[in-house]
Amino acid sequence: MLYRFLFSHFTNQQIAMIGILAAWLVTLFFLNCRFSFLPHDHGRAFAVNGEKSKGKLRGVGLVIIACYVAVSLLMLPVTLEYIIFCILFLAVMLSGYLDDASQNPWSDYKKGFIDFIICAVYMSSYVKYNPTVFTFLGYTVELDPVLYTILGVILLWVSINVTNCSDGVDGLCATLSIITIFSFCCIFTSSLGLFATYSYILIGCILAYLRFNSSPSSMLMGDAGSRALGFFIAVIAMKSGHPFCFILLALVLILDGGLGLVKIFLLRFFRIHFLSHTRTPIHDEMRKNRAWSDTQVVFRFAILQAMLAVITYLAVI
Repeated sequence: MLYRFLFSHFTNQQIAMIGILAAWLVTLFFLNCRFSFLPHDHGRAFAVNGEKSKGKLRGVGLVIIACYVAVSLLMLPVTLEYIIFCILFLAVMLSGYLDDASQNPWSDYKKGFIDFIICAVYMSSYVKYNPTVFTFLGYTVELDPVLYTILGVILLWVSINVTNCSDGVDGLCATLSIITIFSFCCIFTSSLGLFATYSYILIGCILAYLRFNSSPSSMLMGDAGSRALGFFIAVIAMKSGHPFCFILLALVLILDGGLGLVKIFLLRFFRIHFLSHTRTPIHDEMRKNRAWSDTQVVFRFAILQAMLAVITYLAVI
């Protein structure tokens, strides 16, 4: 097997760098193929500059996640836990892709229910192979597996949806996801173990995608990519043993995508008007009402998230 050769000739850090390079090259190659079966964006009527997306290749998250799974399985040891993770990772991606490819967008309830099922299945696997222990404010806490499962499902579901909602500006979701994933890897390298190398491989795939998604973009990852990235971020947050660090290490994603979810939830179920004078996602507020360009949104949001990673490092180490 390839991983035996790699582990006998290279250090873990070298393998991680080889993984980034291999994932980048493989994903770059397949994205360049521009498969004809991939859907094209119809433009979003209520999004700022939504008409500019019309006609672009959409749903390329299918290619990104497929390349990640293939490279990781070829390069690294395979365990039953990781196989289960890959199957569910692909399931999250496929649910998003089917929505991308559908003529009529799926309802929020349908997508939310599918997310819940996938998250519940993953957590039932997670508590079987991992301790239900986490660290918070310097204290180590062990939870009952049932309670940990419930909290894990909530974390996964929230992460999937806030990351999905942040995908509305060229390069934004991908850039923020890279910063968040890389921050977890840098701060919690020993805790993540092999999952740190998995994370680097995914970063390589996302970097290849940014080649085509930088403004002005020629392709969009769609729900197939953004929802899968949210799932991955939540998984490494739990794997790190510091799931509460998700709040800081993904705060820009949470605020950008999450405030819109809260706004819709309060209005739909309680008739409460929240942020009624603010456009959501927040990146639309910045572009429409604050006159930020797409490039300014990406860079300013990315800088803020990078500084939050520095604060997290100082608070944890």
